[in-house]
Formats: sequence, C-alpha cells, structure tokens
Amino acid sequence: MNKSMVDFQSAEEWLSYANDLVPVALEKAREVKEFPGRWKMIISRLEQIPSRLSDLSSHPCFSKNTLCNEQLEAISKTLNESIKLAETCSKGKYDGKLQMQSDLDSLSGKIDLNLRDCGLLIKTGVLGEVSMSSDVEGTTHRSSDIRELLARLQIGHLEAKHKALDSLVDVMKEDEKTVLSIVGRSNIGALVQLLTATSPRIREKTVTLICSLAESGGCESWLVSEGVLPPLIRLLESGSSVGREKSAITLQRLSMSEETARSIAGHGGVPPLIDICRTGDSVSQASATCTLKNLSVIPELRQTLAEEGIVKIMISVLDSGILLGSKEYAAECLQNLTASNDDLKRAVIAEGGARSLLAYLDGPLPQEPAVAALRNLVGLVSVESLISLGLLPRLVHVLKSGSLGAQKAATSSICRICNTMEVKKLVGESGCIPLLIKLLEAQTNGVREVAAQAIASLMTHQHNRRVVKKDDKSVPNLVQLLDPSPQNTAKKYAISCLGLLSSSKRCRKLMVSYGAIGYLKKLTESEIPGSAKLLEKLERGRLKSLFGKK
Repeated sequence: MNKSMVDFQSAEEWLSYANDLVPVALEKAREVKEFPGRWKMIISRLEQIPSRLSDLSSHPCFSKNTLCNEQLEAISKTLNESIKLAETCSKGKYDGKLQMQSDLDSLSGKIDLNLRDCGLLIKTGVLGEVSMSSDVEGTTHRSSDIRELLARLQIGHLEAKHKALDSLVDVMKEDEKTVLSIVGRSNIGALVQLLTATSPRIREKTVTLICSLAESGGCESWLVSEGVLPPLIRLLESGSSVGREKSAITLQRLSMSEETARSIAGHGGVPPLIDICRTGDSVSQASATCTLKNLSVIPELRQTLAEEGIVKIMISVLDSGILLGSKEYAAECLQNLTASNDDLKRAVIAEGGARSLLAYLDGPLPQEPAVAALRNLVGLVSVESLISLGLLPRLVHVLKSGSLGAQKAATSSICRICNTMEVKKLVGESGCIPLLIKLLEAQTNGVREVAAQAIASLMTHQHNRRVVKKDDKSVPNLVQLLDPSPQNTAKKYAISCLGLLSSSKRCRKLMVSYGAIGYLKKLTESEIPGSAKLLEKLERGRLKSLFGKK
C-alpha cells in the first residue's frame, strides 16, 4: 500500500493498486463523524468504483494503451486523497470548516469524473478504437495518435483536454485528411462541450477545429445534433476576433441546410450576424453576409430578417463591402428579400437600394442577383425613375459582359419595363436589340424564350422593327425558334416577330430560304396561334415569285 505510485508500469499493476485502495478508502470514510452528509455522498460514490474497475479490466483492450494506465492512475490518486481527507477529518486537524467543506466537495467531483471517464472508455468504444488502430495492418502510427487525442477530448480534467486540443490543432494543420477520416460523433460532442469552456483560448482553438470539420462537408448533421449552434452564436457576440471569424465561417457552412438555417434564426443568430456585417473584418463580414443570404432563401424568415434591419445593412455591404464576395452575397440576399413581398420591395426602394444595385452593376463581370433584384423592383418604382438613374446603359453592359444568368435577368427586366411606346423607343435606341438577337442563339431554352419575348415587345415600335430588319442574324435566328418540339417555348414569340417582319419582301425570302415553311406547316397542324397566317403569307409570296419568274 505504501509503494510509490511511480513504480507502476503496467495496467495490471495499476489495477491491483487501485483495488487495494478501495476498501481502505471506504473504511476510513465510514469512520468519520464530521460532515456526515458530505461523507455519505462520497461513500456512495466510492462504492461504485469496484464495478467500474471490473468493467475496465474485462475489456479486451485493457492492457493495450496508455489511456487505461492514466485512468487507473487518476482513480488511485483520488482514492489516496480520500484516505488522507478522512484521516484529517477523523483527527479534527483541519484549517477551517469552510475549507474542509470545499475540499470534500472537490473530492466528490473528482470521484464523479473518474466514474464518468471509466464509463466513457467502455461505452463509447474509445478504448477499442485507440487500441485497434495500432494493430490494424497498414494503419499508420499517426492514425493511432489521432484516435488517442480525440479520445482525450472526452476524458479527464480540463487541462488534459486543453493539451489534447493543442495537439489536434497542430495535427490538423499537417494532416487534416486523416483527422477527418477518423473523427466520430462522440468526438464531435466533446468538442461542442469545449465551446463553452471558461478559457477563451480553449474556446478559440475548439471553434477552429469545428470550423475545419464543418468545411469538410461530412460532419454538419452531427455538429447540429450535438448542439453546436447556441455556443457558436454566443462566440459571434462576445468571442475573440478569431473566434468570431471561425464561428461565422462555420455558420455559413451549416446554414446551407434549410432546417439548420431556421434553427440559427430560432436561436437568436440574426442580430449578431447583422452586427458582424457592420463591424467585422473582411472574412467575417463575407461569411455573415452569406449566412444571412442563406436565411433569406426561406420565405417565412424574411419578415424577421427585415425587422432586425437586414435591408439597410445589405445595401451598406453592397455599397462598401470589403470583399467582392460580400457584395455578391448582399445582392443575392436583396434578390431573395424582394422576390415576392411588396413591403420588403418598398423597404429596399426607401433605403436607396435601386441606386446601389445599379452602381454595383458597373463591375466588369455583372452577375445575376443584382439584375434580378432590380427586376423585382419594377412595378413599385417608376420606370422613368429607373431610367433616370441609368438603368438602360447598365442593362446593355450586362447583355454584353454579364453571366448567362445575368443576361437572362436583364432581358426579363426589359420585358417588364417596356410598358409604353416611349420606353420601347428608349430601349431600342440604347443598343439592346442586336444583343438580344444574339441571345436567340443561347444554349438554354429559357434564355432564348425571354430574348424572343423582349424582341417581340420591342418590335411593336416602328423604329425597333427597322433595327431588327437590318440585323443579318435576326431572321435566321428567329426561324430556328420555329422548331415545333414541345421543349421549345420560344416559338410563339418567334412567330410574332417574323409576322412583323413579313411585310418586307427581303425578309420573307430569307424566312423561306431558312426553312420557315416546313416549320410553320407543323405548327399549323398543332394549331399554334399565328402560324397559319404567317404560313399563308409566305406561301402566297412564294407563288407570286414563281409566277413573276414565268
């Protein structure tokens, strides 16, 4: 019993030593007359130790790793402390009653921790995982080390977990792939618990690890189910700059799930995210803006977002966001907010959103969200106001240089604003028509359809008809859109455009030469409006041409 603890090497020796200490600790505890309530609780916990030691020693991996040795050493240390405190209490030789009460409460907590850790080693499979990884052929020593570090996140006191966390952060920098291939749900749960540690350094390192796990794309559901959202949101509110950045990045990733996005809002995540957009550094701002954009996809959350001031902050990010990505996320958020709610559209207009969206389109590669957000505002802000703010040259710029999605949104915007002959004339004079004719060649049916629709609307003005007529690509491109297949939804607009051009003999000849009659016969059989009339006109013109030649 008096043998020095440092002399032990094997798990079996530690087990024997601990088993010998238990009856001594119980006997000494039962002799104490002071603090009966506390000692009764300690005794009840000491009585549970033998069964935990038996469970541990019967595990097939009992003697194969250091975790068992360390756990048995910790139990032995606690038992020795119990014996010492019992002897001190029995003799009445302690410094003060309050100090001894504190020492006994601390002892009770240590025994609880020992019992919990023993149970974890058995129940969670940690013991087997750590041992087996060393025995499997072809498994690297690094894999075994990582499993042990992950296990240490779940057992022992906070300082030991802190050391394991330090080591894991270093390993993640060198070999993230291996860590991600090994991590399990129990490890995730342990990490989430460390997010609420009192030490700011532990919280910061923990959220760094959790951020890497979230970005890996394989642990999102575990993180959410283990309760990661509330502590992440608290870190957004009061964490260090690193903690806030990593929390924002993690929430960005997790908010890609609609269910999780709702939970983020439900846990009060919107105000701190908006605050990060206002005051955060470049990366934090981009991540927070993206997270709010993900929340804005959900219609029932949009009013809540608006009440927290999202419209004003998104316009601010659009105007002066640090990163280009932040601005793009802000534009997409405004697109979502203005998709259907007229009150939110009015709020965007009132905050100067139309002017900001137009200014944003001056960039070299305009994308769809800003154009779509502007399109959504048409109807609640006058077309004249938009034109006076410089809408038309921006639409021309998008049609020339924007992504295909942006070009489609710009074309759709043209359809919406062309509500008077005067506007149609201004649009035609802006230089849009040749660009729209080129879009008739787009690969996607949706783009071709909206381009044909815009041209059909513009051609009701005489000036625009002349512009279309002069373009060499107009007739061949429109004839191709007479394809009778059900997938081609642009044919009705193509018929309308060609009908307006059919008063020109040159255009009629071109239509015939590009095969319009064959297409129109099939469309007439399907009773597509306008096809029979155009077919009759082309055939009559062809007959006149034949008789004229004779």
